[in-house]
Amino acid sequence: MKEKKKSGFRETVETIVYAVLIAVLVRTFAYEPFNIPSGSMIPTLWVGDYLFVSKFSYGYSRHSFPFSLPLFSGRVFFSEPERGDIAVFKLPRDDETDYIKRIIGLPGDKIQVRNGVVYVNGEPVSRRRIADFVAPEQHGNVVAMAQYLETLPNGRSYTVAEMTEFGGLDNTPVYTVPAKHYFAMGDNRDNSLDSRVLAHVGFIPAENLVGRAEILFFSSNGSAQFWEVWKWPGAIRYSRMFRKIN
Repeated sequence: MKEKKKSGFRETVETIVYAVLIAVLVRTFAYEPFNIPSGSMIPTLWVGDYLFVSKFSYGYSRHSFPFSLPLFSGRVFFSEPERGDIAVFKLPRDDETDYIKRIIGLPGDKIQVRNGVVYVNGEPVSRRRIADFVAPEQHGNVVAMAQYLETLPNGRSYTVAEMTEFGGLDNTPVYTVPAKHYFAMGDNRDNSLDSRVLAHVGFIPAENLVGRAEILFFSSNGSAQFWEVWKWPGAIRYSRMFRKIN
């Protein structure tokens, strides 16, 4: 009987070890879950959204591994991001903090914002006014934000939100994107700390890319704590579940 107990315990331990190894391999080489902590990507992504980020989209760097283990430098199997991709990356300032923004500029591009309009290599990005985005807030309040459909030079379209066209980041100098770097912006243009702020985010090194946001698989409005099971039905945003991210 004792031998059977030992065998059963060993099998349980082995099963747990295998499960952990598989989870680490999937997280490192395939998909990693990511949650949205701020409103900088409104109207595309909301606070409380949970995403799957594809780790293989841009190849692999040390930031693909848990804790950014310094196993090698640079990237392997590299595939360049496209304009319009929503990318997760490590903040260049500390190489630790995860950020998520939309890729606007590629290496060698000149990027500028004038009165809220983005210019890529001197040409304005097409922008068409559409219906306001109504953003839900706590305590049942809502706020309406001007919403635009932007279309980048490669034909990629998405929506952005603007509170004003004369905000602190709505008129910028010309940014020249260095080699092996990228320029990213939040879709919530007046409430996003992004590449326009050189001292905080600035240009994103290729090595800092973690992956591309692919699928929104779950969303919560934050009205229920994890242990408040009885509140879950009212907290889940069912309409936002299992959506491909544009």
